[in-house]
Amino acid sequence: MARRPGFMTYALLAAFVVGSVFPLYWSFVIGSVTKERAAASTPPLVPGGHFFENARRVFDQIDFWSALGNSVLISGISAASVVFFSTLAGFAFAKLRFRGNGPMMIFIVATMTVPTQLALIPMLKEFSNMGLSGSRAAVILPWVVTAFGVFFMRQYLVDALPDELIEAARVDGASMFRTFWSIAVPAARPAMAILGLFTFMQVWTDFMWPLVVLQGSDVQTLQTALDHLKIAPGQGIADMALLQAGTVMATVPLFLLFFAAGRQLVAGIMQGAIKG
Repeated sequence: MARRPGFMTYALLAAFVVGSVFPLYWSFVIGSVTKERAAASTPPLVPGGHFFENARRVFDQIDFWSALGNSVLISGISAASVVFFSTLAGFAFAKLRFRGNGPMMIFIVATMTVPTQLALIPMLKEFSNMGLSGSRAAVILPWVVTAFGVFFMRQYLVDALPDELIEAARVDGASMFRTFWSIAVPAARPAMAILGLFTFMQVWTDFMWPLVVLQGSDVQTLQTALDHLKIAPGQGIADMALLQAGTVMATVPLFLLFFAAGRQLVAGIMQGAIKG
């Protein structure tokens, strides 16, 4: 008979939930007070009544809707690209036998140990040489496929896709890509949903690469646009109320995405846990 969770289990879960939610709550509290109150030595603990006023100031100081559209476009295309190519490569590494399969997979995993900051300058130089610096394509192209995505899909498909299904499809005369599209993709949908959701979130919150490659460009993502809210116009001091209000507004689309894809996300995690 299964034991019911004890007090310590619930206490740890409650502490984890509070610790996870508190940064967003704090951002909302700071974003809902005046600039002077946000800069006071004693920080506020409860929300004020100025959030919508600060939100209007955000719209006045940055092109919020244009930056939001750019972020949606860049994150959506990047997530779709990572999911497709990572699933394709993961299927090949998991189910196809070819020379160099193991060493290539080891090399791909090893690339995850290299800090992404080391590639910023070389990538910026290459995109500048191609004339893509300052464009949306320059933000999207580094996300065409990721090493983690290939590794994640490979590990999932090893157990989720029986070899017998692939052999049956080949006996029926299906091409390798048709086998991938009709057999592997349906089996990988839970993992694809998780990978797509996490990639979308990672690209959405990425700040360093868009800041570097979009420097001086009219194209701005939501994160780089919010960076312009750090300094109050003509005052040279940080307007934390304005910045945190914009941060909360930039978080809302992610919440909507999680609510929309939450069932698929939980199903994918549970299915992976059962297989494990």
